[in-house]
Amino acid sequence: MIKKFTLLVLLSSFLGVHAQSWDFEKPDYKKIEKNIKKESSDFYYSDLMDRFTAADTTLTMEQRRHLYYGYTFQPEYDPYGRSGYEDSLRPMWSKDSLNESDYRTILKFSDSLLKQDPFSLEAMNMQLFANDMLNNNAAVTNLSQKAGMIVETLMSSGNGVSKETAFYVINTSHEYQLLNVFGFQFGGEQSLIEHYDRLTLAENEQGVEALYFDVTPCLNHLNQMFDE
Repeated sequence: MIKKFTLLVLLSSFLGVHAQSWDFEKPDYKKIEKNIKKESSDFYYSDLMDRFTAADTTLTMEQRRHLYYGYTFQPEYDPYGRSGYEDSLRPMWSKDSLNESDYRTILKFSDSLLKQDPFSLEAMNMQLFANDMLNNNAAVTNLSQKAGMIVETLMSSGNGVSKETAFYVINTSHEYQLLNVFGFQFGGEQSLIEHYDRLTLAENEQGVEALYFDVTPCLNHLNQMFDE
């Protein structure tokens, strides 16, 4: 069986019970919505997305936060949409071995996934794997930089150990993807508390029992769907 792996740096050490002191700030969605609409602004959304696509690591943290959280104000934002491309990729991971054609199929379908969710760490991980096997070093560097920017942006919003310091995500799938980046295993229990998702963790060296995620944009989108 082919086992998916990640080329992202594991960041679990940051989440130790006594090591939760990095700086973070809750996103101001109203401010972000206003800034990304100004064509003359350093936060104009189209420009930010172009720079992200090119893996421009000179994007400041504020620009990255406007990019990620600003996506919730784009017409294509759909946090509960499910892609059929995931089903197309699933057979790949049950094969005893993969060949070049398989790697290119992975790239094709994961690219389609990224068009639906440009911040999917899972889809990027698939592309990292396939490009690494195909020795596409430039693509590996590009994807690693983009994935790193997303992880850093998520970590800029909180440390996840309480509702007050929750990670802010724009898609519930990003919760589980972030667990994988940190090297944690899902403990099997998910609960919605107000506008926070609480995910329990399997036993870990850091002694963290659960992580909290603010999912306000997801719930707002769901409410809009029912109001239509």
